[in-house]
Amino acid sequence: MSQSRTSLGVLTVLIILGLATWGAWARLRPAPEQTEEEPEMSDAEAEVVESVVQQFNAEIPTPVVGVPVVRDTLRISVIAKARAEALREVKVTSQTSGIVQSIRVRENQEVRGGQLLIQIDTTDYALSLANSRAALQRAEVDYEVRLLQDEMIEDPELRAARAERARILTGLAQAEVDVRRAEIEMAKTRVTAPFAGRIADLKVVEGQYVGGGTELFTVVTLDPIKVSVSVLETAVVNLEEGRGASLVFSAMPDTTFTSRIEYINPVVDLQTNTTRVTVLLPNPDGRIRPGMYADARLEARQVPDVVLVPRTAIRETEDRRTHLFVEQDGRAKWIYVPLGRMNETLVELLGEPGSQEWVEPGWTVLIDGHQSIIHDAAVQLVADVAAAGGRPTR
Repeated sequence: MSQSRTSLGVLTVLIILGLATWGAWARLRPAPEQTEEEPEMSDAEAEVVESVVQQFNAEIPTPVVGVPVVRDTLRISVIAKARAEALREVKVTSQTSGIVQSIRVRENQEVRGGQLLIQIDTTDYALSLANSRAALQRAEVDYEVRLLQDEMIEDPELRAARAERARILTGLAQAEVDVRRAEIEMAKTRVTAPFAGRIADLKVVEGQYVGGGTELFTVVTLDPIKVSVSVLETAVVNLEEGRGASLVFSAMPDTTFTSRIEYINPVVDLQTNTTRVTVLLPNPDGRIRPGMYADARLEARQVPDVVLVPRTAIRETEDRRTHLFVEQDGRAKWIYVPLGRMNETLVELLGEPGSQEWVEPGWTVLIDGHQSIIHDAAVQLVADVAAAGGRPTR
């Protein structure tokens, strides 16, 4: 009996050790690989993958736009803000006092130089003039009486001296001055246009009392109209009087007005560091009004006989070197190019003929769709990159 219990205990211990060993092995063994079915790719995903493959595959032609390299004149312009002003502008004020009797003009009306525009009441001035003329007549009579016997004096110098003395003693000289002053005061009641133009800012009405110096209206000359362009001091040195100018006003964005530089102010404004450049524009219908703003393009310089490409052709590497691509036999050839002067759309190339930096006039330079291609990549010239399935540069 005792032997049987001992055997049972040994067997139990062996079973427990076996279970523990199996559990440890089960935990430590590598998990079996599970084979799962990969999901199928959607049409959109497949298209993206195909696009990426094509983009980085230099043997699949990339749609690009190209234009010929030209040898031509580079026209450099200055772009600046401008504002229209009246060619001439005068604020007309009253030269005398009185009641406004009549107004013979309205705002925006065209007038001639010297045309009567406002009449101030003349009653008091007419009476003063009549009184002065009466005093003059009395003085003239006294003067003639004093000189009745002077005809018998033979010495001409003596007669002249007596006549001058008589003018003073009879008050004839002062009477003539008083009449002239009264006539001037009477003339001041007539307010006329100082020059031909249009009326602006009419400030009085009939029946209103005005004093000397009261502002009545403004006369402006609008044809031609003056346009003042504010040009930075760094750019004005390239301008000359007589060169071309074109302007687009904010109020008329679809119309371009062309003219020339009339004159350049020799002084630079210390506050803005700009110089005023004046352009005159024909304005017969008065469409351009003083105060209107415009964008001005002024012809600065003309550089003849240079190699030109569009600025959109130029690319820049990380080390700031400039290059472009030319198309040759269906391939894009990368060429480093030194740049010269430029305007808003074109840039001058400075490479020497025969050098590695030379671009021959007549070659085709790429201007669109070339942002991600590499040297010697296959390209296809098209009219529209997007329509051909490519990616536009801009």
